[in-house]
Amino acid sequence: MVGKDYWEKRYINNETGWDIGSASNPLKQYIDQIKDKSLKILIPGAGNSYEAEYLWNNGFKNIYILDIAQQPLDNLKKRVPEIPINRLLKQDFFKFENQFDLIIEQTFFCAINPNLRVAYKNKMFKLLKPSGKLVGLLFNFELTESGPPFGGSKTEYQSLFQNDFKIKTLEPSINSIKQRQGKELFFIFEKKT
Repeated sequence: MVGKDYWEKRYINNETGWDIGSASNPLKQYIDQIKDKSLKILIPGAGNSYEAEYLWNNGFKNIYILDIAQQPLDNLKKRVPEIPINRLLKQDFFKFENQFDLIIEQTFFCAINPNLRVAYKNKMFKLLKPSGKLVGLLFNFELTESGPPFGGSKTEYQSLFQNDFKIKTLEPSINSIKQRQGKELFFIFEKKT
């Protein structure tokens, strides 16, 4: 199973081909329409977390960045030294406890072993406040045995999330970066109460 040592090594060796070097266009567009800057926001499996940088630079100060590896958290702290150290959480997502208004998903779901997907969904449900939202991007290509990344399909995601979440949006992303065009679904899932 892919764990902490694997990810730490990838970051230290700069083997981060998934890293686009900035917040993704679909997430920037979503963030830009949020009016309430006091929302408590989590970015799990955050990696270098350009989304956290974008949020911070746009007035969102109640953000928490979670990753199992230290290096990407250090990278974010170098880029945005104002982020309080107690918001940079080196922890296992599945053991983390707290509650949030919004959780942003960006290349975390596809990085975990597919046999953890039900546990992921259950943990997201637990981490969200009533009517909280899980928002982000999921890959839309066939699930492979080898990864990460591990793919998936709209049908699979609907089946996984529909009992616990209102599926408000689950559609092909119209503004993905060139390399990911046609391979991403933008989604907004709201926790059922």
